Amino acid sequence: MQHELPSTLKVATIWMLVGLAVFLGVQAWQREARASRFTANDGVIEIRRADDGHYHWPGEINGRRVVFLIDTGATGTAISTALAAELGLPVEREVTSMTANGPARGQEVRADVKLQGGVLAERLRITALPGLGMQPLLGMNVLGQLRWQQRDGVLRIEGGAPGAPRS
Repeated sequence: MQHELPSTLKVATIWMLVGLAVFLGVQAWQREARASRFTANDGVIEIRRADDGHYHWPGEINGRRVVFLIDTGATGTAISTALAAELGLPVEREVTSMTANGPARGQEVRADVKLQGGVLAERLRITALPGLGMQPLLGMNVLGQLRWQQRDGVLRIEGGAPGAPRS
């Protein structure tokens, strides 16, 4: 005598497999979308605006991988005090920074910043702020040394290959 699975179990199994296929498809699509937001060819870097409306630039701070939020309204580059402590960055001095939420007390630290596409800022002055989230902000102290333009949701940076301006 042959035992068949109950029809409800068959239907549930089919729906679980369909759900798994959809989940894996969405994950692959999101991975591809993230990868296609950043390209670097022949000294030209193009960063496409993300779903959150911002530009994000992968890089490193003292060898630690991070993704910078590009902030053209920020004078300088900023990280959280938690990240500065995690990286063991020594405090050079206490500072007060003007933020979108008003003045904030923080510390000035220095670190080597390497951005994907070949941009390097050695011993960059960075402000460490307690109220900042874990995503570092890339400010005009780096961006101001590069030739860039924003158009149709694409930030195009020229001269980003090795040998690009250093700060």
